[in-house]
Amino acid sequence: MSKVNRRDFVKTAVSAGVAASAVATASRPILGANDRINLAVIGVGGRGNALLTQALDLSNRTGKSQVVAVSDVYEKRKNLAASRANAKGYLNYREVVERPDIDAVVIATPDHWHSPIAIEALKKGKDVYLEKPFTHTIDEAKSVHKTVVETGRVLQVGSQTTSSDQWWKARKALQEGMIGKLIMSQGSYHRNSIEGEWNWKIDPEAGPGAKGDDYIDWKTWLGPAPQRPYNADRFFRFRKYWDYSGGIATDLFYHVVAPLQICWGEPQFPLKVTASGGTYVFKDEREVPDTFHMIAEFPSEHSLVLSSSMANETHIPGLIRGHEGTIMIVPQGQFEGRVDNITVTPSRISRKKFYDKYGTEQVVIPTEEREATYHMNNWLECIRTRQKPTLDSNTAYHAQVVISMAVQSYRRGKVLYFDPRTETIVETPPDFAKV
Repeated sequence: MSKVNRRDFVKTAVSAGVAASAVATASRPILGANDRINLAVIGVGGRGNALLTQALDLSNRTGKSQVVAVSDVYEKRKNLAASRANAKGYLNYREVVERPDIDAVVIATPDHWHSPIAIEALKKGKDVYLEKPFTHTIDEAKSVHKTVVETGRVLQVGSQTTSSDQWWKARKALQEGMIGKLIMSQGSYHRNSIEGEWNWKIDPEAGPGAKGDDYIDWKTWLGPAPQRPYNADRFFRFRKYWDYSGGIATDLFYHVVAPLQICWGEPQFPLKVTASGGTYVFKDEREVPDTFHMIAEFPSEHSLVLSSSMANETHIPGLIRGHEGTIMIVPQGQFEGRVDNITVTPSRISRKKFYDKYGTEQVVIPTEEREATYHMNNWLECIRTRQKPTLDSNTAYHAQVVISMAVQSYRRGKVLYFDPRTETIVETPPDFAKV
């Protein structure tokens, strides 16, 4: 195929998916102005508790929603969350999704449970807030997106940074041609924890054989993952293990790839992805690397370069390079943080044209300040209006393909390719791709 045909193919496939989703979503009933949205939070560990706090805050301030149920396989977490929310607590999430009075669920479980719970909830008529990453695998991401389209439910993926205004301002600058042809995007995510990343506190008394608040339903927690004897490190520090997580890629790079997909305009599948790294410092039980890098190339002829280490906290600036200029989005490199403005600076070859058009050698674009609850509130508003949320399933699916390919590239030690016709990973370039 020619370059134009390749682009048209990908664009058509994406547009068809969006159109189908819009038609299905528009068919759903709209809640009345005085109807309160009944919420449940499934998974109330560290991240789930933070989302519960946001949900309770919005409930108290707006009165438009209320938390009526929580669920967790760990009795202590379940009981504490239920007490905080003055809600019914469940060990088994299935009892939550079966409740006809629950309108929507927040899912903040380990990654390997995202897809099964989301699909079940969607099919039961619930709208879903699904904590990042979207899913554990590409096949799961495809299945969740397909279910969203089929059911017409509203699904928001919980990478809250995508609601920050800087990405949308960068998107507009790119669409207006301020930097010419897109060449490359770059970003990073670096930390340097004293304990070693993801080594969260373990409750030594907890486990499947414990009584009362210390009881953990280990069998349910494993769910679709390989069956193993109870291991406290795996339960409390699940991001260190491939069975339940993709490590840096899925925990942190999702916060980089998802907003960049927004900046680029239409969501894009990669053409090929390669990743490298290793466990250089934190040589404990972990399977995932503490240092990880990836490069992705896209059919529309631009690249994505990401760098990360959990053993050094110095970031690389987050920016988008074009042939005629550069959009600096996060100079300090912290993709989850807000910036007051983004800047557009012309390349040497286009300085005169840039100055003639804008009357300055650098354009500074202010960004809007938004509350921490903006992302969740966007989801709640979309439940009422049936509009597309900030990080919808289509954009989330495309972002998941990039990072899951990076995980597989690292684990297989190979450059991997993506065939958009079958939406699968392949080990040789698709026959129509320019490589």
